[in-house]
Amino acid sequence: MKRVAVLYGGISAEREVSLASGGQCIAALREAGFAVTPIEVGADLGVVLAALAEARPDAVFNTLHGRYGEDGCIQGVLDWLGLPYTGSGLRASALAMDKVAAKAMFAAAGLPLAAHRLVTPEELEAEDPLPLPYVVKPPNEGSSVGVTIIRGGDNRRAQIARDWSHGPRIMTEAYIPGRELTVAVLGDRALAVTEIATHLAFYDYEAKYAEGGSRHAIPAPVHPVVAAQAMEVAVAAHRALGCRGVSRADFRYDDTAGEPGRLVLLEVNTQPGMTRTSLVPEQAAHCGIPFPQLCAWMVEQARHGA
Repeated sequence: MKRVAVLYGGISAEREVSLASGGQCIAALREAGFAVTPIEVGADLGVVLAALAEARPDAVFNTLHGRYGEDGCIQGVLDWLGLPYTGSGLRASALAMDKVAAKAMFAAAGLPLAAHRLVTPEELEAEDPLPLPYVVKPPNEGSSVGVTIIRGGDNRRAQIARDWSHGPRIMTEAYIPGRELTVAVLGDRALAVTEIATHLAFYDYEAKYAEGGSRHAIPAPVHPVVAAQAMEVAVAAHRALGCRGVSRADFRYDDTAGEPGRLVLLEVNTQPGMTRTSLVPEQAAHCGIPFPQLCAWMVEQARHGA
């Protein structure tokens, strides 16, 4: 029986999401027949290293989200230890988490992006960096942490800049009207296209994780040409970053002038949510892959190094 250590929790703003993902993956891996050692990750890395040494796992199932969990940090630690782990390696993880670097890789691959500009809080306080409306977001966070839409007549720009607490840089990006789409990639295979609808202002942290915050339509009711394009771009983005295992590409689809409209790649998530009702497991189930089988596949794909 293969021994698997599951890392969950962490110290990022997404700790609660990771705890939920980890708890469900622990149960699914046990259901799939693995000997599982749960390791709740906190601020003391030494404790984590000791737990891994005691567990002596054949593979590590990483369900950490956000900083230190999906930005290459824990990946580098596991590489150092020579432990195979699920998901992308250090380089791809770091690239995907850094929105500036990721967009550069996507642009080089010819993928469809929104206009964007990196600014300081002082520059944002002084003037609008892009035509209204535009999106303000941290360049190194996930789960829509710190994301705000600045629209015409909005007087919050200067205050947002003065209160900025997500580092010295701010990613600003043209707001794309329309619909939210997402595509999961397993290896080199795009699974499906999901449309995400919410009654909130946009698909923010609350929409993603609060009860009733969003509704998922799978397959997405979009033009077939757009669905095919979304799946093709998701795989191309996965490859452009050098991802492995599971990733999820998020899109905006502007169909306000009719279909087929304009598809824009927002980002790639190398550590997507892994509860049974999260987007990737939902798409896997749609394709006939039960949650325990999905988790088992991820373990079989686990490795270390770039």
